[in-house]
Amino acid sequence: MNRFLIRSVVLGAAVAVLGGCEDTLIVQNPNQGETERVLSTPGDAENLLGSYYKRWSSGVYGSGNNLEGMGNIYALMSYSALANNCQNSHAPFSGATNFNSVGNLCQTEQFRLYTILSEVNRVAMTFTSKLDGGFSFGSAARDNRARAFAEFLNGISLGYLAMVHDSAGIVTATTGALDAGVLSGYAAIADSSMAAFQRSLDAIAAGGTGLDGFPLPSTWIPSPTVWTATEFTRLVRSYRARVRASIARTPAERAAVNWAAVIADAQNGITANHNITTSTTVGPGNSWRSTYGVFGLWHQMPPFFIGMADVSGSYAAWLAQPLGERGAGNVGFLMTTPDLRFPQGATRAAQQADHAITSCSVAATPCERYFVNRATAQDQYAGLGFAWSNYDFARFHSWRTSGDGTQQNGATPFMMLSEIRLLEAEGQYRLGNFAAAGALVNLSRTAGMTTAAPIVATGGGLPAITVFNATTPVPGTAGATGTCIPKVPVAPTASTVTCGNLWEALKYEKRLETAFTHYMPWFFDGRGWGDLPRDTPLYWAVPYQDLQARGRSIAQVYGAGIGSGNAPNSVAATSVYGW
Repeated sequence: MNRFLIRSVVLGAAVAVLGGCEDTLIVQNPNQGETERVLSTPGDAENLLGSYYKRWSSGVYGSGNNLEGMGNIYALMSYSALANNCQNSHAPFSGATNFNSVGNLCQTEQFRLYTILSEVNRVAMTFTSKLDGGFSFGSAARDNRARAFAEFLNGISLGYLAMVHDSAGIVTATTGALDAGVLSGYAAIADSSMAAFQRSLDAIAAGGTGLDGFPLPSTWIPSPTVWTATEFTRLVRSYRARVRASIARTPAERAAVNWAAVIADAQNGITANHNITTSTTVGPGNSWRSTYGVFGLWHQMPPFFIGMADVSGSYAAWLAQPLGERGAGNVGFLMTTPDLRFPQGATRAAQQADHAITSCSVAATPCERYFVNRATAQDQYAGLGFAWSNYDFARFHSWRTSGDGTQQNGATPFMMLSEIRLLEAEGQYRLGNFAAAGALVNLSRTAGMTTAAPIVATGGGLPAITVFNATTPVPGTAGATGTCIPKVPVAPTASTVTCGNLWEALKYEKRLETAFTHYMPWFFDGRGWGDLPRDTPLYWAVPYQDLQARGRSIAQVYGAGIGSGNAPNSVAATSVYGW
């Protein structure tokens, strides 16, 4: 590949279809002297700008050839024995690492998000630089709307680069497009992301006179929501809360997050689930949900975290076995739980009858439960036995198979209100406001089934937490077959269980409420909470293609994780649970 093209990321691929494939509109690179031609009219400029949320979404969600499969397996949110998208080579407890050698088998997955988000950053800064240089869309209101959107794109593109990679080449108002040798560390990228979010909010607040201000054109962020200044402000602040909390690599860094700022953004964030309208013509697509269906071949839920809901003793018995003996004899993990997000019943047959996946395989019919006990004939006993279970994630199965009429076409959540509430809850807990944290945890913990059709779980239906401190166990009886939920493994051996406290209840709710709702949610939370298995890589390095384009020798190419040639201090310590 041409070194310049890798380095400066050609402006192109204004994406119209962000599902299984991408239709691209190729235009000239604004960094190669054609900016005036490409952005010469307000209409052309706005059309290009308006396509770049879809482009960002394409980088994050638009293909299974991405890091997400690896990250979800690292975080024990998913498991597959398939080699597809480097999943089976990234199982925990197996010495998995993020190799980055030239020509490595995961090179496509490791390059995609980095290069597309770098492009989004570069294009967004081109627009803001044009505005700074006197370019106008015709009115102050229209200029500020464009600036707000461009800076939002800067915030989310830089934010996700900081969340995933250790460093990147970024473009800011003070760095040129051809500063190719310069790499900024993730902390500096995070700072730039926060600054961009604030500039977006400032531009929204500035408003201005004239025509064509807010709301955003409906094609910019396809959604049932009308993006008025108020609603767009809520979205920007919600993304900022997510990014600010998710950048931390370690428990120490997570504790040092500005939680007062996270709380403020969460309290002024979205007030309902943020839904995107997916379409084969207007995008964006969400292949990460099409990958994880109901077949054990592609995906199953490992027991490590979902087992915390068990009241039958199965989880404690499973933990008591040596890691290599779990699943022996082709026995998948089966539990019993009163948590309404899981299928109900004391046997596998009862759970399958309680919630059959066929009940939510038709259009616009949400699944009753978040998880399903798959049909026995679909079990796949391959790979590592400790990851086998009877359970698959099914919450968005209707959208995946039938959408609002056709497969993957229709409204689907990109950000859950419960996520933002639980981000605030974590902030309140860390600041010592236990009652406030507990009240937010209880919102999803105690929510039950809807009372009108469609009848679906909206939470766990579990007893409310009423004692708010850092030590008191959650309601219920103790022991392997006790009624308390969550049950958590006891360090250092993780072979017995105890009732969790408010903090563990918060983490349990966050896991169940965010599973497969956005990009690697358990990975980002897990590394900050200290929940990842020992030696799990904490991030991905700058892809070797970009390092070589910046003049680095093969000897200077590095990866992350255990092993020679990888970055130091790039692995997780033993988890808080002892694994």
